[in-house]
Amino acid sequence: MGAEDRIRAAAEKVVGKAKEAIGHVGNDDKLVAEGKAEQTKGNLRGTGENIKDIFKK
Repeated sequence: MGAEDRIRAAAEKVVGKAKEAIGHVGNDDKLVAEGKAEQTKGNLRGTGENIKDIFKK
């Protein structure tokens, strides 16, 4: 399950980055905020996976 969660985290970061960029181009502050929130969610998910790995050792 770890690899699946890592992929999901990476996907959230990429989608968030894209939303943020599109929001900047379209001058849409709501989309920028959504993109940043999605990136943060991906970062937290990735950090959670890293912590799990530390405790598995």
